[in-house]
Amino acid sequence: MLPIGNLRVNLVKLVKINHFKINNMRTQVAIIGAGPAGLLLGALLHKAGIASIIIERQSRSYVLSRIRAGILEQGTVDMLHSVGAGQRLAIEGQVHHAIELVFKNQRHSIDVTGLTDGKVVTAYGQTEVTHDLMNARHAAGLATVYEARDVSIEDFDTVQPKVHYVTDGQHHELACDFIAGCDGFHGVCRSSVPKDAIQEFERIYPFGWLGVLADVPPVSPHAIVYGNHARGFSLCSMRSLTRSRYYIQCPITDKVGQWSDAAFWDELRLRLDPELAGRITTGPSIDKSIAPLRSFVAEPMRFGRLFLAGDAAHIVPPTGAKGLNLAASDVKYLSSALIDFYLEKCSAGIDGYSQRALARIWKVERFSWSLTTLMHRFPETDAFGQKMQEAELDYLVHSKAASTALAENYVGLPL
Repeated sequence: MLPIGNLRVNLVKLVKINHFKINNMRTQVAIIGAGPAGLLLGALLHKAGIASIIIERQSRSYVLSRIRAGILEQGTVDMLHSVGAGQRLAIEGQVHHAIELVFKNQRHSIDVTGLTDGKVVTAYGQTEVTHDLMNARHAAGLATVYEARDVSIEDFDTVQPKVHYVTDGQHHELACDFIAGCDGFHGVCRSSVPKDAIQEFERIYPFGWLGVLADVPPVSPHAIVYGNHARGFSLCSMRSLTRSRYYIQCPITDKVGQWSDAAFWDELRLRLDPELAGRITTGPSIDKSIAPLRSFVAEPMRFGRLFLAGDAAHIVPPTGAKGLNLAASDVKYLSSALIDFYLEKCSAGIDGYSQRALARIWKVERFSWSLTTLMHRFPETDAFGQKMQEAELDYLVHSKAASTALAENYVGLPL
């Protein structure tokens, strides 16, 4: 058991090694990655009096420029409020009670709230979540290092792990008790684990999502409209009452430059029911991109004093809007485990973190994979396959049991 010591103090001293000035620092938890997962973890630890430093290889403006989904489960909303980052969310977030499914040129509503004893989801962009968490961390005077180059981790199989990085030409060594790898799919943390110590499961989907963000009112008052069509999948979602995000399935080989705004809007209309298509308000795209789809899980999520969380450990296709929410549940489990370690002198939480997190992750992966399979046109989806998808959707919207299962997963499985 490590001595707890002063929970709020980071020690800094300067030494010279091989003619390079090295800043030696100390904290309790080193968090790699200043996305929502890392920032939320830092906020939860700070609330409990546990010190952390966040290391981010990109600039603050770059992190905020990343456009991501924005449907928040109630558990995620509650966590943001608990760390004092929910004020703007409470004002600007749009609470939603239903989703809509379009197939065979007809639209069907699923009463999510009614089927889940009052649970809801909230439309609020991930960029806004990141911004709120950044502001809360800055207001609390907590340390975040942006534009850290050559980030590496070592000795995480001992009780004295370290993080190395370079800023402004100076090399820094950050000693810590634990490292939290919240640095995404391509980050340094998972790639630093020996290959024989980790197992990876992956499904690459043979299509992408062409997405357009535009300052136009949403086509539906519901947070998300999912469309199944012989031409391919479509999705209509809202970011606010004046900003919308739309997607259509496209070949993974397509390039953004092949799609004009006009061509995108025309194709989207073809994949919706006529009444909804007629209500679409078009406008110039603010952001246009093609996102590949994959399902990915790495096991385990703990390696000595290194823990993986969020996209560093798993990826879900965006069909179920679960990426940010799944990262938040990881962070909830990890923060609780670290709080027990420091405040209760109990290691059971950190010992059980990986198993506990993975149990929920695989259930969410199942939901996102099944919804992706149901709503998209795959290369092998011939006329028979399309009829099977339509029959499954017809059963889903007319069966209370099937609708309830969808609704329960959509609003978020219990933590």
